[in-house]
Amino acid sequence: MTSTTKEVDLEILPFIRVYKDGSVERLEGTPFAPPTPDQDPETGVSSKDITISENPSVSARLYLPKLTDHTQNQKLPILVYFHGGAFCIESAFGSLYHRYLNNLVSQVHVLAISVEYRLAPEHLLPAAYEDSWAALQWVISQSAGNDKEPWLINNGDFGRIFIGGDSAGGNIVHNMAIRAGVESLPCGVKILGAYLVHPYFFSSKAYGSESKEGHEKSLPYVVWDFVYPSATGGVDNPMLNPEGPGAPSLTGIGCDRMLVCVAGKDELIKERGVWYFEIMRKSGWKGEIELFEVEEEDHIFHIFNIENENAKAMVKRLASFIFE
Repeated sequence: MTSTTKEVDLEILPFIRVYKDGSVERLEGTPFAPPTPDQDPETGVSSKDITISENPSVSARLYLPKLTDHTQNQKLPILVYFHGGAFCIESAFGSLYHRYLNNLVSQVHVLAISVEYRLAPEHLLPAAYEDSWAALQWVISQSAGNDKEPWLINNGDFGRIFIGGDSAGGNIVHNMAIRAGVESLPCGVKILGAYLVHPYFFSSKAYGSESKEGHEKSLPYVVWDFVYPSATGGVDNPMLNPEGPGAPSLTGIGCDRMLVCVAGKDELIKERGVWYFEIMRKSGWKGEIELFEVEEEDHIFHIFNIENENAKAMVKRLASFIFE
């Protein structure tokens, strides 16, 4: 009698398992949550899904806060958001990020676009970067007013474009800002601010309190080799190491302001967020950069528990960043 047990080819705990027959099992991630076009009962936020590109497949979920008679004609800041998940799990359409964006949009009063980019290993990097860039270009192209997406055209302020993300999404934010500084965005629109929460950066050399022994077996190292096996320079590729060989000058980053958030108990990549802040601060970039640390919390705590008092403090900090 033949065994039906599939052989494991590779697993990266706690995220993903790949079998020798090519099938993929995601060990983490949340189920699909439908959008609420007629307003979420808890927050009053409306949401809907849109297709940005058929081939490759890029889509997004748009969020519009509840508008009153007083705010009906008020133009709102636009936040393009990139979810986390090590480039291989989670979704803009999952219940975790749907709940987080609903809350964020209602509290901060922004118009948000949560990008659904393709995941590894089915679509290895740089697919997620290309999808994210396509989504950012699509959002900004709406400023031409060609009546494509009424929420953006009627309610969005294209003079106040922000990009934000957590973990792998924070890494995407950096790479979108770099690219925006090199390539022109549509219609001459500029990114005003970038918001990086517990961003995923790394390098071949241990930094700070990171252990030199077993560095190559650490989770950030292993994940990168899994999601971007063809990356020139491996973990020193400029996409992951902003100081890596051949990295573009940080002085040309295409935004005016940055907010970097770290969590004190985030043992995997907290120090990399501080490292990134220091690199940017010393780079000669002419923009403003701030570091916001919550000492007693862990990685992306604010998304798992939006009712946490420190999570609420982070939302307030983002609001002051956007509206300062």
